[in-house]
Amino acid sequence: MLKRILGKTEFEVSVIGFGGIPIQKVDKDTAIKLITKASEEGINFIDTATGYGKSEELIGYGIESVGREKWIVATKCPVRDYEGMKEKIKESLDKLKVDCIDLYQLHNVKTKEQYNKVMGEDGALKALKEAKENGLIKEIGITSHDLHILEKAVETEEFSTIQFPYNPVETRAETLFKRANELNIGVIVMKPIAGGAITNVNYSLRFILENEDVTTVIPGMKEIKHIEDNASVGNKYVALSSEERNILLDEAKELGTEFCRRCGYCQPCPQGIDIASQFVLEGYLLRYDLEKWAKKRYSGLEHTADECIECGECENKCPYDLPIREMLKRVNKNFS
Repeated sequence: MLKRILGKTEFEVSVIGFGGIPIQKVDKDTAIKLITKASEEGINFIDTATGYGKSEELIGYGIESVGREKWIVATKCPVRDYEGMKEKIKESLDKLKVDCIDLYQLHNVKTKEQYNKVMGEDGALKALKEAKENGLIKEIGITSHDLHILEKAVETEEFSTIQFPYNPVETRAETLFKRANELNIGVIVMKPIAGGAITNVNYSLRFILENEDVTTVIPGMKEIKHIEDNASVGNKYVALSSEERNILLDEAKELGTEFCRRCGYCQPCPQGIDIASQFVLEGYLLRYDLEKWAKKRYSGLEHTADECIECGECENKCPYDLPIREMLKRVNKNFS
């Protein structure tokens, strides 16, 4: 497996990491099998979060089974205050079943106000720095969906890593990544297939790794085949051909920028609507010539787009500032 040094840390990480969102949906035995397989394929970097359901706990079982020494473990937490972060660090250590977490990140810092809070006198960063001094964590990182937040963060010299979405649809972070590399800050890429919107997974991962400012990319995986396919990119890395690049960029152009990444931050909906599923099925309806299948699946959903009361709670939580209410109206129209 191709490896790169994670910024100012001494961690030599696999260019394909293990994204910890989907694993929360499997049972303990399956989680152990997945993490074992990932290790066998040469993956040694795993990223999870306190907000990913049972992910930390299940990953903990996997690490315990495979061996702590084989993994560089990263997690993250959205708590913004000092006391709250202290408690969450302890919880993460317990769930992951480790004595020390390699990388602990401030999770999804969304606004200037949140940034100022975490960086302040009683902010979460203070708790992370104390934990580092006490040997509970080794490095500190920050993640966001807001480019300006990370542009500011990299200049503080407080962080060893940043994490941001990057894929053929979303390339706006390239200047940020270059600056991070100049400052010897590791770059972790999330959303490598735009939340599942990009179908050419292999091409997209190779596109990302062509950028030498990227240290590692963390696709989510909950099936053995996903691990085998994704790991093969790092084990047998080959640059994209002109034809492959054109195919990938054509797909990215078709997607545009106003689409759901299926990150789940908009949930829960007060009306019980599974928002991402509405857009996924709309995609099958419009792009993949599966009208009958899509309509059958859509009619089987417990709640559909027509039940939206336009309260706007989802839009307040969406990190991509999508006009979800208008998009749901479009879904309803397309399925009517």
